[in-house]
Amino acid sequence: MEVEMKIRGLLMDPVTNMPIVILKDVTSDMVLPIWVGIYEANAIALEIEKVTTPRPMTHDLIKNVLVGLDTQVHKVVVTELREDTFYAVIFMEREGRIVSIDSRPSDALALALRVDCPIYVEDEVLKNSKLAANVSDRVSSEELRKWLEGLNDEDLGRYKM
Repeated sequence: MEVEMKIRGLLMDPVTNMPIVILKDVTSDMVLPIWVGIYEANAIALEIEKVTTPRPMTHDLIKNVLVGLDTQVHKVVVTELREDTFYAVIFMEREGRIVSIDSRPSDALALALRVDCPIYVEDEVLKNSKLAANVSDRVSSEELRKWLEGLNDEDLGRYKM
């Protein structure tokens, strides 16, 4: 089963100094942090903040190609968590045919923002990510998760990339 999520914000992991995209369940307070690369975080931040660039960035180019090919993106889904790596699929429709494309979650999220399509996470991923954090020997990971779950709207606005 898929759980609809929204991007709640971007922040820097105080431990690893890597960007984190915070996904939040639209019907509950459950959050899923996904660590992403600097460039991908920048692409997401540009769209969140509605910053226009003089030339199309990679995800803008992808959007433009899809529009040019009369292809609609229906949804993106974070489908799997395997060996601490998240996997995603982009679901598109062209000429009545549904096409699914393997993607990194960061790219799928950056595209979802640009085409304004829903973002989902498989409930198994949510269960496995909690289990992985609880089983992990890294205390900082569990502490970070608790800290992230306690963030409110005001807190998310304070942390910038």
